[in-house]
Amino acid sequence: MTAIASKEPISESQPVVESMHGHVLRLTLSLPARRNSLSVEMLTSIGEALDQAARNSAVRVVVIAAEGPVFSAGHDLKELTSHRADKDRGRAHFSSIMEQCSALMRSIVRLPKPVIAEIAGVATAAGCQLVASCDLAVASEEARFQTPGVHIGLFCSTPMVALSRSVARKHALEMLLTGDMVPASRAAEIGLVNRVVKAEHLTSETMALAAQIATKSSMTLKTGKEAFQHQFDLPLEEAYGYCAQVMVENMLGEDAEEGIGAFLEKRTPNWTDQ
Repeated sequence: MTAIASKEPISESQPVVESMHGHVLRLTLSLPARRNSLSVEMLTSIGEALDQAARNSAVRVVVIAAEGPVFSAGHDLKELTSHRADKDRGRAHFSSIMEQCSALMRSIVRLPKPVIAEIAGVATAAGCQLVASCDLAVASEEARFQTPGVHIGLFCSTPMVALSRSVARKHALEMLLTGDMVPASRAAEIGLVNRVVKAEHLTSETMALAAQIATKSSMTLKTGKEAFQHQFDLPLEEAYGYCAQVMVENMLGEDAEEGIGAFLEKRTPNWTDQ
């Protein structure tokens, strides 16, 4: 896989630009002039790309990156409030956008392939929610994170869902209640991101991590991600019971048989993704 070095603007004509690198699908949010806000258009484009990735057997890992200094500023507030004059004061419009955004975040969690966020700049509100929803996150030293809704009278309640499942409760509440900007180093300390790297190495480091994961059996990755999400909130006894059954089914898979055999025979496994 060849690392991506270009920092030239990708496109202002489409919200998301897709590119394949081996078994890694790279999705780049490409509306920097609009701060890559999660407009209806952007949400739809990301959702469609993920739907296609879920069905594409060539894709084993997805990376979500962004063009420009802002990863995503969250909802487009002008679009969000554009129906204030409606008879329902915008309730139906608000509900539609919040459900679409929530559905996208759920689809990332449920995607049968790992999703890695690559954050070069600022991720705020629903943009921070997008980072927290991804399975892994790699940030540049210049990246910053914020849930600033409290500053404008609009508590970041939906970002809170992803944030509170990514970092400890008190850290999540501190971000939500203060609205303070959190630097990348602090984001790594509290578990919002996995790694912080120099800006010039961000893409190569992220893609190297993605490529490493993409060498694994897609069946194994799917099994593991689904099991992790399902067991997370189960009581201890139920979690062990559930995961024991997952292990049994996993052991019966062709790739587990091949992988164990390859390990014992000291050779590289040949995955069938079954």
